[in-house]
Amino acid sequence: MIIRLKAAAIAAAALGLFLHWVPEAKGEEALRVLVSNGMKAAIEELHPKLESAAGCPIELKYNSSPAVKKQIEAGEEFDLTLITSEAIVDLIRQSKLAGESKTDLVRSELGIGIRKGAARPDIRTIETLKQTLLATKSITYPQDGAGRGYVEKMFERMGIAAKVQPKIMLAPSSGASTQNIATGKAEMVITLYSEIVPVPGVEILGPLPGEFQYHIRFSGAVGAKSKHTGPAKAMLSYLAGPSAAAALKAKGLDSY
Repeated sequence: MIIRLKAAAIAAAALGLFLHWVPEAKGEEALRVLVSNGMKAAIEELHPKLESAAGCPIELKYNSSPAVKKQIEAGEEFDLTLITSEAIVDLIRQSKLAGESKTDLVRSELGIGIRKGAARPDIRTIETLKQTLLATKSITYPQDGAGRGYVEKMFERMGIAAKVQPKIMLAPSSGASTQNIATGKAEMVITLYSEIVPVPGVEILGPLPGEFQYHIRFSGAVGAKSKHTGPAKAMLSYLAGPSAAAALKAKGLDSY
């Protein structure tokens, strides 16, 4: 009888431990975060600290801001997104994001990158940039990047759109465009600093000059249907705070 009681006690204790363990496992469900490629390098660097701030694992998916916006509009499940401020505002209007959670984060300058060690042509003025664009053999940038529309309007305003068109090598992603430079497939990339700085073998030539100087701004917001708003807001708070500033700046992202 004593042996049976002990066995029952052990079984009950084990069941109690099991029942206690289940909600803890549920609490460890990953926070699903959709991130713009413009913030990819910084977020990868900060991943462990972001998990600590959120208090749970974080599952990250990267794409261009326009592509992330389409995914959200199509109904993809997520808890938090970090994309261009313009896209955030539009998604709030569509009730896809919780408007009160919108947090302005960082900005990145649109500039020109070249292969490390290559000759550095003059782009300090609009006229010298124009001549450099006309002289270069190939220009690459992401086909769905947040800055594509602005870059192509710049060509039009300079009056060189038709002349540079044959030189343009559209890339399927920001990573592919900078790799075109690193591997020598293209001479010049026009994209965000935050997409140039992290890539080995590529360096920044400089920003776009004068009236063409341009920044892309990034914000974050919680999904309207997220069941993990607490962790999502905690991650946003960390990214917007002083603890993340140095890591963001090192990857080409400045304060908003």
